[in-house]
Amino acid sequence: MTPLYDPDRLYEEVAFVAYHFGWDRDDVLTMPHRERQRWCEEISQINDRMNDDPSSEGGHRLGRSRGDSGGIVLRNPPESL
Repeated sequence: MTPLYDPDRLYEEVAFVAYHFGWDRDDVLTMPHRERQRWCEEISQINDRMNDDPSSEGGHRLGRSRGDSGGIVLRNPPESL
């Protein structure tokens, strides 16, 4: 049986949310898929705003693609299956 959700992507989302919000891994892991995706999107938007604001120290970025600051940005979460 093929998993419905890519395990690598799941680890990435859980690490992203747990790192940025300091939430417990198990709490993030047990979230419904859509809720976890939404938190990843919100964190990405916060990071974008922080990185666009010249007065900020810059946010930490985790996820899929390399950003100009050398961090990684989580973008375009997979569609719900």
